[in-house]
Amino acid sequence: MRIKPRQHLLSMWQALARHSFREGVWSWDEPDGCSSVADAERLLCLLYPATEIAAFRLDAPDTTQPDVTAALRDMGDATDIPVKLVDVLGQFMERHRRGGAPAFGGGHLFASADPARELTEEQREVDIVDSYSMSVSLCLATLGFLKVYRGKTGRQGVLDHIDDLQRATSARLTAALVGLLRSFTVHVVDISSDEGRALARLLGRNRYSGRQVVERFQHRFKSLRAQITESVALGLDADVRDELRNPNRMFECGWAWGAVRGAPQVPLDPESADAVGVQPPGIAHPVPCLHFTVVALDGIVDLLSDHTLVLGLLNPEQQKLADGIRLRWEITQQYWSTVARFEDDAWPLEDIPWRTTVPQSESEYFSLTVVSIVVHDMMRRRTTDHDLSRLVRVMERLAERGRITGGTGRDDPAIGLHNPGVTMPLLGSEALGPAMTWVMGDFSTQLLKRSVQLCSLSPNTASEEQLLKLAESVLDHVWNRRIEQGEAVGLWDDVRAVHPESPGRTRKLSWSITERVAECMVAAHGVYAQPPIRSVQLSAPAREAISEAAHLLGKEQEDHPAPGPRTPQGQWISGVEADLRRARALVDRQPGTALALALDVLARLDTLVRARSAEREG
Repeated sequence: MRIKPRQHLLSMWQALARHSFREGVWSWDEPDGCSSVADAERLLCLLYPATEIAAFRLDAPDTTQPDVTAALRDMGDATDIPVKLVDVLGQFMERHRRGGAPAFGGGHLFASADPARELTEEQREVDIVDSYSMSVSLCLATLGFLKVYRGKTGRQGVLDHIDDLQRATSARLTAALVGLLRSFTVHVVDISSDEGRALARLLGRNRYSGRQVVERFQHRFKSLRAQITESVALGLDADVRDELRNPNRMFECGWAWGAVRGAPQVPLDPESADAVGVQPPGIAHPVPCLHFTVVALDGIVDLLSDHTLVLGLLNPEQQKLADGIRLRWEITQQYWSTVARFEDDAWPLEDIPWRTTVPQSESEYFSLTVVSIVVHDMMRRRTTDHDLSRLVRVMERLAERGRITGGTGRDDPAIGLHNPGVTMPLLGSEALGPAMTWVMGDFSTQLLKRSVQLCSLSPNTASEEQLLKLAESVLDHVWNRRIEQGEAVGLWDDVRAVHPESPGRTRKLSWSITERVAECMVAAHGVYAQPPIRSVQLSAPAREAISEAAHLLGKEQEDHPAPGPRTPQGQWISGVEADLRRARALVDRQPGTALALALDVLARLDTLVRARSAEREG
């Protein structure tokens, strides 16, 4: 199916409003329990498109478009919608507080590694990076929404609610940024350890010995290692910096699943410290995890966007925290993008599935997470057509191996990528009770998002068509997984609709998958908002056709008396001239359109010549 962001988003909004607003009142009814991650994802389904796409704006009731109002009619009319959003967002901020401070617990999304042992309430309240990242995106969208809506309402009661919500949102944003800073880690790896041998196998691909891999690693990461070692802003422990200086050590960097064990307190001014509350001691093992690293990077992209800068959404304290996060963002992208393409002739990324070092496991999902980081890096620094083509081939293979394209066999293990998903142990969580796990089932939506994002980088029509074809195939798979029955109809995720042999679930609705579909549609809107790729091959024939048409039009005007401007003949000539001017204006940006206009002018001029010739012969 073709990617039609506007229609697809409106369909999603209609389903979300029907599910969440019952008789005009928002319902948080969640039978599985409360989770700050799921609640933030649910609200982002609405607020992210509304703040990223002008046609979906909800903050200026007088400009809300009719199809948007119709899709959200369960919320009320264009004037009711922003008022109810302010109320619901305020409920979210209050719902996820602990002792008066913002809380980022995973809630029911945490699972026990031992089915025989239940997680403690304390464990379910542990903060997690997914919540930090989602909160960054949600808080920025909320602040942007409030900044506009404040000037569009004169109701004092609403203005008071806006003030309260703005303070709560700013406090939550600060707390989320602090959490991201305390969850970043650098893990030093000894080549003689199990982790070191696993990393050496990943990078060497059985072509180099461990010693050769270390030497190549030192060469490739010499400047990055120095930057990490000498950077005071990273706040690394002295022992870690000493280990990094050891030439026999390799390293990994990125985000753990939560605040890492021994993470220092982030200094804040007294007002911010009071709003954020006590910074809890970290318990996560100080080892980066690919999934949580990608989740963090997605939120940081919103934090560092031009939209955030132009609207001035950050206060001075938050800007200082964002500068520290930017440094970690740049280091992480550079590290993993280099690891993925460690050898020019044989990328480790092309060896599917990717194998992690801690814990040592392999999955197509991990390959896709590394693809995601490479896409982030390509979007920041652009890329060559050759590298883009290689990455697309990797993604096509992942689509096939993930049974998104191609058929499935009986008891196909690839179905497990979608349901139940890939289970990640949360190392260090056993300090509070039973070991905890986190399940990641967003393989298809993540592949769709990265395919769409790469479309915006494509330098030529051939690679763009290849990416669009892949994205449309993945969208087919994703769209067919919408829930068709029950109160969540039109939302996601019914995996059995695509893979009937998949395990059944008591609750199908997944705000995680639904929100990621919304992200994909926002990314697709960005692709269509760009000008089309300029075809070099069409530029020359377009210019030649324009030149020929201009010459023939000039000859026509020289050979025959000028018709009156109000006569049909005069209006015909004016239309031809207008089309020719339009072709000339577009030839540098849209040579295909310019060529079509010029060919149409030539056809109309030839029709006139043939008509005159027929008159003379008659």
